[in-house]
Parts: sequence; structure tokens; C-alpha cells
Amino acid sequence: MNRHKPHILASSLAAFAFMVFGSTLFVAGRAQTPASGKELFEKRCGGCHALDRDKEGPRLRGVYGRVAGSLDSFQYSDALKKSKITWTDDRLDKWLTDTEKLVPDNDMAFRVERPEERSEIIAYLKQNSGK
Repeated sequence: MNRHKPHILASSLAAFAFMVFGSTLFVAGRAQTPASGKELFEKRCGGCHALDRDKEGPRLRGVYGRVAGSLDSFQYSDALKKSKITWTDDRLDKWLTDTEKLVPDNDMAFRVERPEERSEIIAYLKQNSGK
């Protein structure tokens, strides 16, 4: 009986998935699509944020690659303005994991517990930033 080594089997399955599904990214067995990122954004973030207008939080179109606290139209906390963070995949993931841990004394108390949800929200924000 021919037994496959786990890493060979895993890479074979990944190659097969790429051939069948193309460039769609899979996270925890679930396809990551712009629609799911949009739905998560609206569900998890939409109460305080919109893409094109400031609400309780600043507008988020173009946030990916932007320096934190840099929109003139929004009143940010001093802590966020002084942070000088540029929003990248890593920084947004840390922010959505625990805002207070990344920037103590900021005005946003929020967490997205599930890594796959954070990833989908970040992909959606990145897409809507032209990146």
C-alpha cells in the first residue's frame, strides 16, 4: 500500500484547489471573496464606519496604506494621531484583534475575535483602497 506523506498530500490538494478555484483565497476552508468581506464590514464595522463618509468613526475608503489619524475631516484621539501607524495587513490585523493593545488610550474599543473574519475585512478595506 502506498502511503502519502502529509506534506505531499497537502501540497497536492492545494495545487488541485488552485486549478479548480483559480485565485480565490481560502481561509479556514471558506472562500474569501469581496462579497464576504463586504458583508462582514457592514455587519461588524458599519455601525460606526462607512467607506465614503465619516460617522462615529472615520470613513474607511482609502484607509489601507494611510497614516492613522490623518483625515482632516475626523476628530481622532490624540493617541491615534501620535501613533504614526501606517495601515497595512499586519497593523490592521493587530488593530482589529485588540485596538487598546496596539494603541493604548485610543477612542475605539473593538475586537474581531476570529482571524478569518479579520482577514476578510482587511481584504475588503484593501480592495477599497485601490491596493
